[in-house]
Amino acid sequence: MAVPAAAVPPPALSVAGLAVRQPATGRTLLSEVGFEVAPGESLAIVGESGSGKSLTVRALLGLLPPGLTATGTVHVAGTRVDADADRLRRVRGRAVSLLLQDPFTLLNPLRKVGRQLADGLPRGADVTRLLAEVGLPPETAGRHPFQLSGGMRQRVGLAAALAGDPDVLIADEPTTALDATTQREVLALIRRIQHERGMAFVLITHDLRLAFSMCDRVMVMYAGRVVETGRSAALRREQTHPYTRALLAAEPPADRRLARIPAVPGSVPAHDAVRDRCAFADRCPVVLPVCLTAQPPLLPVEETAQPPVSPGSEPSLPALGAADARSSACVRASGLPPAPEPAPGVAAPAPATAVPLLRVDTLRKTYGTAARPALAGVSLTVAPGEVVAVVGESGSGKTTLARCVAGLEHPDSGTIHLDGQDVSDYGRLTRPALRQARRTAQMIFQDPYSTLNPARTVGATLKEALHADGRPATGRDVARLLESVGLGPDLAAMRPAGLSGGERQRVSIARAITGEPRLLICDEPVAALDVSVQAQVLDLLADLRERLGMAMLFITHDLAVVRQVADRVYVLRRGELVESGTAGQVLDHPAEPYTRALLASVPDGTSAWLTPRP
Repeated sequence: MAVPAAAVPPPALSVAGLAVRQPATGRTLLSEVGFEVAPGESLAIVGESGSGKSLTVRALLGLLPPGLTATGTVHVAGTRVDADADRLRRVRGRAVSLLLQDPFTLLNPLRKVGRQLADGLPRGADVTRLLAEVGLPPETAGRHPFQLSGGMRQRVGLAAALAGDPDVLIADEPTTALDATTQREVLALIRRIQHERGMAFVLITHDLRLAFSMCDRVMVMYAGRVVETGRSAALRREQTHPYTRALLAAEPPADRRLARIPAVPGSVPAHDAVRDRCAFADRCPVVLPVCLTAQPPLLPVEETAQPPVSPGSEPSLPALGAADARSSACVRASGLPPAPEPAPGVAAPAPATAVPLLRVDTLRKTYGTAARPALAGVSLTVAPGEVVAVVGESGSGKTTLARCVAGLEHPDSGTIHLDGQDVSDYGRLTRPALRQARRTAQMIFQDPYSTLNPARTVGATLKEALHADGRPATGRDVARLLESVGLGPDLAAMRPAGLSGGERQRVSIARAITGEPRLLICDEPVAALDVSVQAQVLDLLADLRERLGMAMLFITHDLAVVRQVADRVYVLRRGELVESGTAGQVLDHPAEPYTRALLASVPDGTSAWLTPRP
């Protein structure tokens, strides 16, 4: 008598033929998206801004903006929900839950954490137990969101997403705004809880190495379509689509310096603009004539033979059938030509001059009645033409230091000398001295949107900067300034809301270099950008340094970026300087355990980066 085969449980999440359209204009934004995620399995959806990652999630959850409609088939925990508003409302927060990038968008700033979490729990359930599951003490329940650090807020956001005991947890860029060590802690926590609860997990990210480290499978999207899928281990070894390869190459390596980061030129096109050809053709280094004649379909790719994986280096996962197949939407999928090896970079020699452009001596700064100072006697120097990085976690004092140097904060004590001039108190400088200080140093901020007037065109903003520096400010002058940062003259007529994140940051850089300052103070200038745009901006800063001889004080928590840009490094921890030296000394031979912990927080693309699975 034949023994019946064990019943295969349905996928926790199944999506087929998902499309998003705008009926009023006839535009299609997303098409032919399909995937499955089994209980206990994790899938990363990867791509640049505009690729369709977040739109896919919002479509399957029924959270599209007004004017957009979704079609396709969606099953959650075996129940078909599609785009039915009533059915989706019943499963959201219960069968499927969403964790957003910024927990402030889902937490009410006027209500205490415990009250907000209790709303998602059964009556009488213990909030403190839920807080403990995400690593927070019981007293967190009595605090408001603004009283918590970024990492604590994200843990509260995770607790809120878990309150309904979902079968599927979807996290949309959940750690982009966090420093490297906090990112690693939060992701390790998510993965532990996922396996303890047996949930399916979907991660939206632009970081391929992070996706490889965190998830079992990866789905790469571009211009509203899926272009490659596969197991993380297989995709890390070999990419079958040039876009996947380009994304991976654009991520700066933490273990070596490159002459230039291989940036992906251009930007993601609109879905409808590339219906009749490969969407990536205009940016592809290996494009063929056939790529310009039709859109390549997503087809299975036969795996090439690989050496056996060493025990413990990758998780052992069950076969998942057709959903697990390797696939690619490229005519060269069976064999991409080898990518050129990036040229190695060499750190700049130590400056010959003994006179620093910037000297900071024993700087101290305390905010209000805080028990711990933001800066506790920090000293550093920046020589002419040198790039000095200041690294550390959130709360280490990096941004406070930058703001003091730029005159946006007043230190309690200590001195700041800029090109020989004492600028410790900008408020006491004479008008000529203040003008000279502003010409010597300019600042670039992390969020360019908050520093550009949304009501003014780019041209008006740059003309104002040129006028302030006493320079000609004609349309031609603005065009030359835009060209110097790799932008076309047509952007002068646009407002910030019409620009991409990378374009806005380039406009901010153009404004900062109007008077050709000798020092650029860069406060996390690429932290909020996709890896491809990040590479473009880092290459631009390298070009400006070479062309104009600018020195830079580069504030960041990303040690992979530090490797690419910095000559020397200062490491801050809780307002104190704990280590300094050349980039090679600090990154290759760190003396402090704190520095080693920062280095360990850089994703390496393997599952061993996080705590091994149980």
